Amino acid sequence: MSNPIVLPLETRAVRPILDEIANKWTLLILTVLCEQPSRFNEIRRRLEGITHKALADALKRLERNGLVNRKVLPTQPVGVEYSITPVAESLREPFAALYGWSLVNGEGMARAQANYDQTRGKSGDVLSSADRQIRRSRP
Repeated sequence: MSNPIVLPLETRAVRPILDEIANKWTLLILTVLCEQPSRFNEIRRRLEGITHKALADALKRLERNGLVNRKVLPTQPVGVEYSITPVAESLREPFAALYGWSLVNGEGMARAQANYDQTRGKSGDVLSSADRQIRRSRP
């Protein structure tokens, strides 16, 4: 066996950065913007379930973190276009891998969650066989 690469766990340095890029909507917003610069409503249409406020807040945070450029367009009414920065471009490959992994493994995770919930309940307590039978018989 080969020796695994062991990286030092520098949580103080890494955690704030991961908190920003691993945010609920960050991966999906950057995935949309990796394809092409987009306006606010175009991004919102592509991201099912995101609210106006959540998208506005996320785009401000991404701009503040140097991952998104915001360009005011000389149109009537004034339009705004968002694009990724070179720093965000460097995340394209790892984000694409994570996105692909999610598509491949999502069903397996859902099955594992259902199995866990069925055998232990959502609280994590181990259920008796009688409790599991009751849960299965519920509609």
